[in-house]
Amino acid sequence: MNARVPRSRVTHDRWLVSYADFITLLFGLFVVMFAFARAGGNKNAQVSQAIDSALTQMGAFGEARDESEAGSGGANAVVNENVLSAAQVKEDLDRLQRDLAATLASQVAAHTISLEMGRDGLVISLREAGFFDSGSAVPKPEALPTLREIAGKLGSTPYDLRIEGHTDNVPIHTAEFDSNWELSAARATHIARIFLEMKAIPADRVSAAGYAEFHPVASNDTAEGRAENRRVDLVVMPRTKLNFATPAKSAPAGPWRKVTDPE
Repeated sequence: MNARVPRSRVTHDRWLVSYADFITLLFGLFVVMFAFARAGGNKNAQVSQAIDSALTQMGAFGEARDESEAGSGGANAVVNENVLSAAQVKEDLDRLQRDLAATLASQVAAHTISLEMGRDGLVISLREAGFFDSGSAVPKPEALPTLREIAGKLGSTPYDLRIEGHTDNVPIHTAEFDSNWELSAARATHIARIFLEMKAIPADRVSAAGYAEFHPVASNDTAEGRAENRRVDLVVMPRTKLNFATPAKSAPAGPWRKVTDPE
């Protein structure tokens, strides 16, 4: 006959075991979240991949996860791609900047072209002195080889190209252009047309805009400053907007700021 356990010896504290397991898992979650906050983009991707691999081996995701990934590529894959994209884009644009600086070294030295990283991407600034006659929207014939070199470099990248026309604050009123808005837009459009005619860059990656005198990079109070403001900027950027540079407090108002090369 089995002995009966006295009522005084029956324990009701078994829930503490499950509670302790829960606290341990919660602590592990906070440790992982802290690690993500401290790590860089590549480290985040590595940690995410390691967790994904470990949970997959444990069978934590099950068949439902496999079916979901088969249909959509997997949420984790999207997260990893987004984490890597910013670092990869920055690396690509830095490489493109170095490549263009070497190819266009003479133009950079002559201050007719500058290359800087802006908030939206790489900014290739074509100054009027090297590419346009005063008041004209048609690029000089001698500038075409340089434009061809630039188009060839940009065509080998997967990024979009926004072509921006800019002027100084001196009003223009000619038979062809009634305002700086029209001149800046026409210059941007002409550069866009040249690139498209070269068939180096797909048309769906190219856009053009005119900003007139409202996004200066230098003071319009001096002839030198006005010369810097008369330009066409080629902004090489990803379709997903990423902030590559923080504008200085003295930056002019506008969607982005370009830092010119030192004189």
